[in-house]
Amino acid sequence: MATDKELSEFLENVERRAFKQAIYAVQKDEVALDIVQDAMIKLAEKYGDKPAAELPPLFQRILQNAIHDYFRREKVRNTWVSLFSSFLGNKDESDEFDPMENFVAAGTEAVESSADKLERAEILTIIDSEVQKLPARQRQAFLMRYWEDLDVAETAAAMGCTAGSVKTHCSRATHALALALKAKGIHL
Repeated sequence: MATDKELSEFLENVERRAFKQAIYAVQKDEVALDIVQDAMIKLAEKYGDKPAAELPPLFQRILQNAIHDYFRREKVRNTWVSLFSSFLGNKDESDEFDPMENFVAAGTEAVESSADKLERAEILTIIDSEVQKLPARQRQAFLMRYWEDLDVAETAAAMGCTAGSVKTHCSRATHALALALKAKGIHL
C-alpha cells in the first residue's frame, strides 16, 4: 500500500509529464489542467490505497480516459450546439435559454416568412417528441448532461448510478435521437 508521502511524491513527479500529454491531446491549457487535476484527484480518491508500483499504470489509464471523455463530451456538445444554433437569435446574457421556448432563427431580425416559422415549429415539435420517446433513464441522463450541462459525476450522483451508466445512457440517447431525427429528414 502506498503511503500518503509516496502518493504525493508520485503526483509531484508525474504532474508535468501528464500536463504535456494532456496539452498535446486537447490543445487548450485550461482544459489540460482540468483533465490532469481530475485524473490526480481520481487516483488519490479511488486508488490511493494501491501499492506504489501500481500507481503509474493506473494514473496513465485514468489520464487517457479523462482525455477521451473530454473529446466525447465535445463531440456530443458540438453536435447539439450546431443543431440548436440555427434556432438562436440575439440573446441577452441575463436570460435563460430554452430552445423549446425561445425559438428564433439566427439572422432573423427582419421579418421571416410564415413558412419558415412553421417549419421551425415543426422541427422543434419533432425534436421534443423524440426526446420524450427516449427511455426514462436515457432521457434523464441526456437532459442533465447536455441541456443542464452537468458533468458525468454530478449526473451520476443525481441519478443514483455510476459514471459509466451515465455515459452509456447518454451514448444510447444521442444515437437514438440522431437516428430518429435523420429518419424524419432532420440532418445534423
